[in-house]
Amino acid sequence: MQVAIGIDLGGTNVKGILLNQKGEILHQHYIATNDDLDGKWRENVMEMVAHLRSVYNETIAVIGLSCPGLANKQNKSISFMPGRLQGLENFDWEASFGTTTFVINDAHAALLAEAKFGEIKGFQNAVLLTLGTGVGGAILINGELYQGQNQMAGHFGHISISPNDDELSVVGVPGSLEYALGNYSVRRRSLGRFQSTKELLKAYEENDFFARWLWLDMARKLSLTITSIANSLSPEIVVLAGGITQAGELLMKPLNEFLNLYSHWPPDKTTLVKLARFSNLSGAIGAAAFAFTKV
Repeated sequence: MQVAIGIDLGGTNVKGILLNQKGEILHQHYIATNDDLDGKWRENVMEMVAHLRSVYNETIAVIGLSCPGLANKQNKSISFMPGRLQGLENFDWEASFGTTTFVINDAHAALLAEAKFGEIKGFQNAVLLTLGTGVGGAILINGELYQGQNQMAGHFGHISISPNDDELSVVGVPGSLEYALGNYSVRRRSLGRFQSTKELLKAYEENDFFARWLWLDMARKLSLTITSIANSLSPEIVVLAGGITQAGELLMKPLNEFLNLYSHWPPDKTTLVKLARFSNLSGAIGAAAFAFTKV
């Protein structure tokens, strides 16, 4: 049975796995991304691949790499990624790895992981939202990943939910969903009180009133986004992935209350909202699964 390497190049960590065609993870490993150090993130990806090869003595069939940005038409590199991971655009990963490699947007990869092996399996029309350093997304239509023009479909993080905000996303959208939910903006949104979503959530659990207001405001904005997506695309299921989802019921309980308030779907046609099965490893699993389809 063939084995692929799956890599997820995230804002915080490089996550790597060995995956067989049954969807079984044979090995997993994490390395800090170090995006703030010039070129270090690329070295860490190379270190990850070397590590995964060292623990598997047989031939690696293919490598799948998921990362932020827009993949090119051939899914061989990222063609557009402004503002982060300097040097990522048009980087030739296949030449560096010396193994057939396919590159895919991280949220698109997460959807494929869930569609192939997780919570979306068996559904034909679905949406996935990734809630981590930033916010991404992906769309499944008639059982197929919909990538759209320039492979950009599903970038729900760049929809505007507070157009009067002075904050602009990396594509110039004011008051983006990514700013409202992303880990990268917690410090600014909390007036410097919290440095990360993890710190904010801890304060929320301790009944800090400011933290509770911020967390519930995030849940409300997420519910409005899901409701808007469901009203527009009418998917059977919306799946949430990424670091924020590690909050579990602390996220889902207020989210479901807001969804009940804002959504008015027919009882027998309700859009399901569930947490991803694979959470932080979904990008790596999806990248490997995508690569399998190309060989």
